[in-house]
Amino acid sequence: MENLTAIAFWLLALVVLGTAVMVVMSKNMVHSVLWLTVVFIGQAGIFILLDAMFLAAIQILVYAGAVCIMVVFGVMFTQRDDIKKSNLFNKRLLAGGSVVGLLLVTASTLALKSNGVVPLAKGSVPEDTVAKIGELMLSKYVVPFEAVAILLLVALIGAVFLSMEVKTDANND
Repeated sequence: MENLTAIAFWLLALVVLGTAVMVVMSKNMVHSVLWLTVVFIGQAGIFILLDAMFLAAIQILVYAGAVCIMVVFGVMFTQRDDIKKSNLFNKRLLAGGSVVGLLLVTASTLALKSNGVVPLAKGSVPEDTVAKIGELMLSKYVVPFEAVAILLLVALIGAVFLSMEVKTDANND
């Protein structure tokens, strides 16, 4: 069973890393956002392997769902020209790639030098955490929960307002 979990982890890690590279390298901004959705879903899979069901649900609902949809809407509302070349090549890609490569080599070196033993917390993972968190959000923390909902609604209305096209022949009264 541990071998199957390890294989699933490495497959998900490869998916996350590969699609993260596609996010950066894609010329079309909408395609980048779609690759980003796959990254978030892969991360949710890793959370599931770690028995962190609440984080996996949040990862899918908030990041893969809401954030990616908001970015796609933002790109589609504000994009005026050819969308196929909307994600321009950045001249800092070489510098960024060098920094990422250096970090990857450092992390790999540290991982290989470690003995592979990670100290784990004693005890088991609490069961039914999602239901307990849901009860707390709808009872003790209902006011902050509703405040965040209103804040997101205001941000959505502001994004729609900012993306409205300004007519050049309109009177500026």
